[in-house]
Amino acid sequence: MATRSKSSQRWLKEHFSDPYVKKARAEGLRSRAAYKLEELVERDRLLKPGMVVVDLGAAPGGWSQWLRQAMVTLYPANSGRVIALDILEMPSLAGVEFLHGDFREDAVLSSLEGMLGGLPVDLVLSDMAPNKSGMDAVDQPRMMHLAELAMDFADRHLRPEGTFLIKLFQGVGFDEYVRELRRRYAKVVIRKPDASRKRSPEVYALALGRLAQTKK
Repeated sequence: MATRSKSSQRWLKEHFSDPYVKKARAEGLRSRAAYKLEELVERDRLLKPGMVVVDLGAAPGGWSQWLRQAMVTLYPANSGRVIALDILEMPSLAGVEFLHGDFREDAVLSSLEGMLGGLPVDLVLSDMAPNKSGMDAVDQPRMMHLAELAMDFADRHLRPEGTFLIKLFQGVGFDEYVRELRRRYAKVVIRKPDASRKRSPEVYALALGRLAQTKK
């Protein structure tokens, strides 16, 4: 117990002294993760007028919140739509459409398709991660399973030339997953935003230009 308590204390100390946590609080953002998205979006200029964006595993809402604000600021006359999905409840955000449920279920996908009303999705985001056990042999397969589900969702809902941005953990299955992305998209790059903690295994795969046909 003592070890766990020390590690919890260390995490809390790091968390509350983290400049991104302080910045998020000061700016009224729901999570420090918003700054990861900000860097990724701005570096590759991912936002366009009138975009339809789907944010998978959106709770607590940091990504959707930042994105909605950015779209309204950049394109006030044509700020597009942000649709957030999560199996967890999420307090409402101005201008964000929230769908509560598991996107693996047909009923939830049908609800999403109803919300889209035939509009193609321009950008699919996934910052999903499993609840960590602390054991790589457990956490990594869980993470890759979520990543497979997100890629499958993008396969079915993202328009040709669309963009897919997903959090991954480096480890078993990572290289194969990136190879699969390269078969589906014109360009795939791996990014590690400044707001990602240095000791975290997380990176982000940015897949640009969804191909009309998967490469052999």
